[in-house]
Amino acid sequence: MRFVLKRLSYWTLALGVAVALLYVSLRGISWPGVWVLVSRAAAGPLALSLLVASFSLFVRAVRWRLLLGTAGEVTIASVFAAISAGYCGNLFLPARAGELIRMLMVHRASGLSKAFILTTELCERVCDAVALLLIGSLALLGMPARPGWFARAAAPFLAIAIAGVLGVALLPKLEPFLRPRLDRIPLPARFQSKLGAIAEHVAGGLRTLHHSRVLLAFTGLTAVAWFADACTALLVMHSLALPGTLLIALLLNTGLGLGSALPATPGYVGVYQFVAVSVLVPFGFSKTGAIGYILLFQVLQYVLISLWAAFGALVWRGKSGSPAGTIAAFKEGRA
Repeated sequence: MRFVLKRLSYWTLALGVAVALLYVSLRGISWPGVWVLVSRAAAGPLALSLLVASFSLFVRAVRWRLLLGTAGEVTIASVFAAISAGYCGNLFLPARAGELIRMLMVHRASGLSKAFILTTELCERVCDAVALLLIGSLALLGMPARPGWFARAAAPFLAIAIAGVLGVALLPKLEPFLRPRLDRIPLPARFQSKLGAIAEHVAGGLRTLHHSRVLLAFTGLTAVAWFADACTALLVMHSLALPGTLLIALLLNTGLGLGSALPATPGYVGVYQFVAVSVLVPFGFSKTGAIGYILLFQVLQYVLISLWAAFGALVWRGKSGSPAGTIAAFKEGRA
């Protein structure tokens, strides 16, 4: 019963957020204009964007395997299959259920503990958030002119990013000092337990980066992955003949990445539209152009991730011989 109530609460909140953001984003949109814009997209840049996005997905698989490899052996094929299935799950299932899918797939392929795998996923998310804040602030500082509220956003973004870097570096070392203080926070027992578990998992995940070789490789792969994502966004913009630049693409990806942390429907419907309009319109995009871009980007994302997830399923079937076992484990994990 508690699980049903949690799902109902999440869906109510996610749908409310989606409806509100879609209402704000889609007011005044010329839908015939959106169709004309998207229907004239150039095939060459779109095809190249799919190749670059596939490369980014592979880099992220290599990066995750780097963290997983600190505790045991796992093949790149298994990690790529798991990360593709996980991202596909996030597109089609609520509450970022894809994170649970990829955790279970790696667990069954490698025998690594579920708790450890979850710590590496949390580590990825924390480090990506810090990287995006740093990327966003540097993109803003690199712009000769920053319209509207962006003119005042660079310094706060940079300050938060620096604080995040310090947190990544110091949190595992400060865990013995912070844990007793977390336990003293006056919260109900079940919330206190969850807070303690989250803190332990985050600190454990970040601790895997306290090896100079792992940290250097992880940082480099993170930079490559987000640069590739920006190139993907720029290619889609150019296919629509929109006035995009690399700095705008980096800033847009910062907004999309951070916005995905909000409670959202599958595929981040509403969140992505709001971020696209909020970021692109101040830089000279029409509202119709911003919506046309993000809708085409989402369609390409669904197609690409679904194809790679299907390929990963074939790899997984060949390795495990029992997809039903993974599905059963997923249902058990969600319950």
